Amino acid sequence: MNPQTPLGLFGTDAIINDEDRAIRDTVRAFTDERIRPHLEEWFEAGALPAREVAQELGKLGVLGMHLEGYGCSGTSATAYGLACMELEAADSGLRSLVSVQGSLAMFAIWKHGSEEQKQEWLPQMAAGEAIGCFGLTEPDFGSDPSGMRTRAKREGDDWILNGTKMWITNGSIADVAVVWAQTDDKIRGFIVPTETPGFSAPEITRKLSLRASVTSELVLDNVRLPASAILPGAKGLAGPLSCLNEARYGIVFGALGAARDCLETAISYTKDRDVFGKPLAGYQATQLKLANMTLELGKGMLLALHLGTLKDAGQLRAEQVSLGKLNNVRESLAIARECRTLLGANGITLEYPVLRHANNLESVLTYEGTSEVHQLVIGQAVTGLPAFR
Repeated sequence: MNPQTPLGLFGTDAIINDEDRAIRDTVRAFTDERIRPHLEEWFEAGALPAREVAQELGKLGVLGMHLEGYGCSGTSATAYGLACMELEAADSGLRSLVSVQGSLAMFAIWKHGSEEQKQEWLPQMAAGEAIGCFGLTEPDFGSDPSGMRTRAKREGDDWILNGTKMWITNGSIADVAVVWAQTDDKIRGFIVPTETPGFSAPEITRKLSLRASVTSELVLDNVRLPASAILPGAKGLAGPLSCLNEARYGIVFGALGAARDCLETAISYTKDRDVFGKPLAGYQATQLKLANMTLELGKGMLLALHLGTLKDAGQLRAEQVSLGKLNNVRESLAIARECRTLLGANGITLEYPVLRHANNLESVLTYEGTSEVHQLVIGQAVTGLPAFR
């Protein structure tokens, strides 16, 4: 009997159209040729040549690919999800770079910015010539961003920003930061060119996860901005939350890429590894593990594709994104951990990707909303009662 791939068993390619499948395959070829040969080195060194990679991703057309106009590709939401899956099958740090650039920084400007702001920033961000970051999370306010302490005060026609943001992907290499701050008139978003006096972004090092990614703190010390820096279309917490939903959607697909890479690695390894005179894959205990992981991967993929269909139809709701993010990241992390056991001691080395993926997914599990937050979103959806406090 000819073996099938885990997702081939589910026949998911049959429900993806030709154009979206071609985009997926192009991104997969890019990661195979350009990214995978360097991942062990980047992860071990805790460094990513992010500017160089961003320019290549811009040429590939994946930065802000699901946005319309301003140099963006205007692909389907499903195509964007599949691209995220292939990027994260290489490494979560790569998908994070694309996600923060396109679904957070670019989307905030595209959705809430003025026409002048869009014209100034989006074309060069789509090309990877300018890198963006998204400043919402603070040292003491992650799951509850409404309590943020960063403030913006009017001084004549200008705004003065003071505060600190934390765990900001791309921060130290960004050309522009979208920063959210309390004002006398609700939370507002501001476009902050990073060369503005008073702005600094020290990099966070000594990470055990997302090592092939740039993570930073943002410090705003009397940063003076003109009135034109404010995002006119966003007032209140709904502004940044709309951006987070875009990023969470990409994670629904992306996490499955990491899980798929782990599972395919485990299948290949156990078929080649002889134990007591026959391949490890030929034992019932191994096949039970592989079958369970295949089932969860396939179920997650069907959920992701369904959410992609809803998003393309303009019908996807925030609580449905929470369903996908909660399930797919949780199950992907479980798959990565289980695959590590099948590789034994080899599973802890960088020669194989499984523990690298597992370490990365530990971060993915809690960023863009912890599992507990998404559980409460779902709980509120089915009971009608908020239980966040």
